[in-house]
Amino acid sequence: MLFGAELAGTAILVAVGLSIVILDFGQGSPVVQLLPSAGWRRLITGFLFGTTGALIALSPLGKESGAHINPVVTLGFWLMGKLKARHVLGYVFAQIAGAVVGAVPLLAWGAMGRSIAFGATLPGAAYGAGWALLGETATTFALIFGLFFFLQHRRLRAFTPALFPFLYAVMVFVEANVSGTSTNPARSFGPALISGDWHAWWVYWLGPLLGTLLGVAVYRLTGRRWSPIAVAKLHHFEHDRYGVFRS
Repeated sequence: MLFGAELAGTAILVAVGLSIVILDFGQGSPVVQLLPSAGWRRLITGFLFGTTGALIALSPLGKESGAHINPVVTLGFWLMGKLKARHVLGYVFAQIAGAVVGAVPLLAWGAMGRSIAFGATLPGAAYGAGWALLGETATTFALIFGLFFFLQHRRLRAFTPALFPFLYAVMVFVEANVSGTSTNPARSFGPALISGDWHAWWVYWLGPLLGTLLGVAVYRLTGRRWSPIAVAKLHHFEHDRYGVFRS
């Protein structure tokens, strides 16, 4: 049930989140005609993508698994000593499998989906893999540090899911032209698999990994005066049916 909830949550993130990407940027989409400004569409896309993640965290699925729905979030919690090591591989496997399950329904978008590789994250043509790696490192750092910042402040902890719509709105608006703003290897794996577009795929593993390591390091240097993180969850902190999380 624990890993099943994580699989289902990741599948929903990919299916719903990337459907939003396709609808906002796919060739022939009415949204492109109604809102020609790519900047505004990036802002809205990031906000809705982050909202999808927030709702998963608040849902019964998030109550069961903690709604990491991202391998580097799991890694970050493990590095902070808030997740038992023997469960890390289970989480990551569930997230990758969930990304595949969530990507399959994207095929229903047909030509509109294919026009943007079903939402696959790719380096911007004007930037290349090097800049994309830097962009993924920076945005993942912002995600991990922002997540820990909320979780360790008692007054903010309950509002942690509310961080994601605004954080992703800003990050996608500013950085999406560079790397696509993945911050999530599972989110990138799903559409790459169904589209067959593996261009610079390593960026979307290495960049989030580096960003996570940097985020944890900075947190450890600056967060000593703050309250400790309670458990490896984004919400429903008191729930630990399976004894997975370390308090």
